[in-house]
Amino acid sequence: MQYALMIYAEPGYLEALPEAERETTYAEYFALADEASYVGATQLQPAETATCVRVSGGRTLMTDGPFADTKEVLGGFCLVEADNLDEAIEMAARIPAARLGGTVEVRPVMRF
Repeated sequence: MQYALMIYAEPGYLEALPEAERETTYAEYFALADEASYVGATQLQPAETATCVRVSGGRTLMTDGPFADTKEVLGGFCLVEADNLDEAIEMAARIPAARLGGTVEVRPVMRF
């Protein structure tokens, strides 16, 4: 089964780290890409670049910025193959943002 590991963190959390720790953290992210269970991942542009779209009464309404005004924002996601939720949680716990003050939301992916 595929799981989305959605990474929420404070903007700039990596840039705030000392250079050596930042390089180690990036290496951890890149090492995850070498896992057999890794399907794909991407980092998102900053939340300020987001556009939210709603349709109401047949009209398309757009607003700038992220959907929710929170301290943590969706910064990226990984798509992984895992046998079960426990395995997906184990993978999520290895994402550096999870130990650096962020949150990784684990959600099964629907198959169509």
